[in-house]
Amino acid sequence: MNGFFKVYKDGRIERYWHTGFVEAGVDTETGLQTKDVVISPETNVKARIFLPKINGPAKKLPLLVHYHGGGFCLGSPYGRTFTTLLSALVTQANVMAVSIDYRLAPEHKLPTAYDDSLAGLQWIATHSDGKGPEPWINEHADLGRVILAGESAGANLAQYVAVQAGAAGLCGVAVRKLLIVHPFFGGREPDKFYQYMCPASSGTDDDLKLNPEVVPDLLKLKCDAVLVCVAEKDKFKGRGVAYYEAMKKCGWGGTVYCHESKGEDHCFHFFNPRSENIGPLMKKMVDFIRLD
Repeated sequence: MNGFFKVYKDGRIERYWHTGFVEAGVDTETGLQTKDVVISPETNVKARIFLPKINGPAKKLPLLVHYHGGGFCLGSPYGRTFTTLLSALVTQANVMAVSIDYRLAPEHKLPTAYDDSLAGLQWIATHSDGKGPEPWINEHADLGRVILAGESAGANLAQYVAVQAGAAGLCGVAVRKLLIVHPFFGGREPDKFYQYMCPASSGTDDDLKLNPEVVPDLLKLKCDAVLVCVAEKDKFKGRGVAYYEAMKKCGWGGTVYCHESKGEDHCFHFFNPRSENIGPLMKKMVDFIRLD
């Protein structure tokens, strides 16, 4: 199915992209620690937490909440690709991170991934009184400085969660920034792959999850800044730029930035690890995360 997976007649799913599995633990070189937690025993939604080396007196760190890419049907926070990315961002920006392991399509049809992604932030909010179920978040996370982030489909999810949290007035967390990298948004022509995973969707601009620039609640976005990263050769670049332009004009009250990687394609920082453009992209992301 569209290069992501094959569905057999007996219902079995064969995925084409695997990034391996990285055990949680301690990185002896950087002092970074990782831990896997269960967010919801009922749905089996999980997360991986990343904590940088703590130097000196304990202090609260900004919290990066990450949603991985993979077309809503591939990937996890435990794969080498996303573990490497999050480890670098956490270490360089000196933040804590929680990467949500939402349930994947097609076994779990959309909007399940959206519901799980929002549930992940709601679970984080239960720690606002310092008495939540996860000690690392209670002790180290500053829930008044939350950054939502994601790439590709994960960028779509992060944007959705940011708007929903703003519209609902989610208590206990303050989303200050939204970082979306090579976002997957829809187009005027039906996206049959998306429709397969989300049977209730038109697969076009009529679905507000695929066309967030016209979402009525966009003005309720509460964060102070948005960074949209695009790649010159990415077929989704146009929609990312359109989202950036819409954010500039809609009067939501924050500042929006755009970074373009010239000569590169979609999520090149995963698929082209030798690219000289990875450094500038990573610096842009780190600088944005650290931005006061």
